[in-house]
Amino acid sequence: MEALFAILCGFFFAAAIYLMLSKHTVRILLGVALLGNGVNLLLFTAGRLVREVPPISATTQDRLAPGAANPLPQALILTAIVISFSFFAFLLVLTYRAYQELGTDNSDEMRLSEPRDEPLPPMGY
Repeated sequence: MEALFAILCGFFFAAAIYLMLSKHTVRILLGVALLGNGVNLLLFTAGRLVREVPPISATTQDRLAPGAANPLPQALILTAIVISFSFFAFLLVLTYRAYQELGTDNSDEMRLSEPRDEPLPPMGY
């Protein structure tokens, strides 16, 4: 089961990198969201996937039972979900505002600092 999740993590990372290499900001945004989900799945897989032994210890025990899932990655995933959602919302607003201002979502056309009609600066002095 863990090998299947590891392969799925690889597909998430590959698809995220493919989307983030695009010229369009919406695809870049989807790639960032997919990358966050891939990292969450990787953390979840690293904490062991077992159903038989819950990650709860009794008050008389000072450590978890052998073969129990590690509860720390599960807590990290809950935090990472909140952080990745807020980051995605920020990027979504930023992308929408850039589209409103510039009228395009193509990153090659978003060149306010380097206009196309301006002459090039002198190459040598």
